[in-house]
Amino acid sequence: MSGNGEWARHWQPPELPGLDLLKAHYVRHAFPRHAHDGYVVATVTGGIEEVGLPTGPVRASAGDVVLINPEVPHTAKAGSSDGWAYHTLYPARDLIADVARELSTLHGTPGFTADVVADAQAARLIKEVHRAAEEGNALAADSLLRVALAGLLRRHGGTLPARTVRGAGAATAARARAVLEERLAEPPSLERLAASLDTSPFALLRAFKDAYGLPPHAWLTDARVRRARALLESGAPVAEAAVAVGFTDQPHLNRHFTRIVGVPPGAYRRERTGR
Repeated sequence: MSGNGEWARHWQPPELPGLDLLKAHYVRHAFPRHAHDGYVVATVTGGIEEVGLPTGPVRASAGDVVLINPEVPHTAKAGSSDGWAYHTLYPARDLIADVARELSTLHGTPGFTADVVADAQAARLIKEVHRAAEEGNALAADSLLRVALAGLLRRHGGTLPARTVRGAGAATAARARAVLEERLAEPPSLERLAASLDTSPFALLRAFKDAYGLPPHAWLTDARVRRARALLESGAPVAEAAVAVGFTDQPHLNRHFTRIVGVPPGAYRRERTGR
């Protein structure tokens, strides 16, 4: 994407499974509340990024590293008039778990205990991972990546608490999520969904947001974009992916995909398929 001084590249090095990369400069673009299957590890290289987390907003400036665990809903936008630039790593859960196994101090599900840290070593390594991947040097990129993640987990890591379903509201939210996952392309109305779960629409709204940090309709949009990403990575045309995940047409997928992922679906597909 480009325009208004903005540009972005979101790609996956073919020889580094389990890792996506994003390098971008955003000014007006703002990410709506969404969550990732895996982790977010980003260093700001210019300007200020403002990240909205469940615990409140945080600001990251040049040299800072932003750390977000899986399934944590968050927003992102410019914290200054000139926007922000950053290099981002999106390591999958299996990759973080693999690195964490080498650290005797971490047990259970590994994660980060801080949201924004001033860590010059990690910031430098994140940029070097990008540089090596762009040069096609998979050995260097993989080596630098593991050193960066290990250092971050040692200095800012811990064991994530187990996610357990507590109470009738949480159980209802989990059942609602299962229905939406099953009926991604043709979801029921809120009223019908609530009735099928023997609850009221407002009670379901509260329970779902308490459990997942997003209301059902926003969670559904996020889930559709995630599914569309998988289809595009397999080579599906953008228009076909849009219909498959339940968007009314390609422009609707374009709008939501670009807002959440940071690049248009066509550019995302080209980076992964070469066409």
